Amino acid sequence: MRAGILLFFLFSFSLIFPLPTFSQTKNPQEELPDSIREKEHSPTKATLMSTFVPGLGQIYNKKYWKLPIIYAGFGVMTYFIVFNTNLYMDYKCAYIESSNGNKNGNYSVLVYKYKPDELLSAREYYRRNLEITCLITALWYILNIVDAAVDAHLYTFNITDKLSMNFGPSVQSYGFRNEPSTGLKIKFKF
Repeated sequence: MRAGILLFFLFSFSLIFPLPTFSQTKNPQEELPDSIREKEHSPTKATLMSTFVPGLGQIYNKKYWKLPIIYAGFGVMTYFIVFNTNLYMDYKCAYIESSNGNKNGNYSVLVYKYKPDELLSAREYYRRNLEITCLITALWYILNIVDAAVDAHLYTFNITDKLSMNFGPSVQSYGFRNEPSTGLKIKFKF
């Protein structure tokens, strides 16, 4: 178990801090100073990092503001998973005690309060909520990975001031009478 955890951390560390590669055939004319050389940004690396540790791909993409959102989502989902699991187990055990005729067990409060069919209905309600919460958590995890991959692909996307879109009111005349009509004008500048 410890060896697996150690391998996981070594693999994650190697993704964040890769080892330098050395080439034996170096041409001094091809060497560029560090200030000119642009580091390559890998979408695959960002995707793998976010797959193994949620939020690590966003750190690699330098989108630090997304970390609280990601972990808040996981925190909320964890809360609902624990909440629904506890209530599901309570109603399940109460239903089993009620079916066995045990009125003095650990769940006697629920057994006296609800009929067996109500206990069964409550158990199924919390089971369904638990399954839905687990599904939403999985979708949140996948969204984290997709976000890291898309951000990595758009990392070097150039946004200039020449690209713009403006909205504004428009008054134009249409028809045979040249009556003015108002509208909305959208203007794109490339």
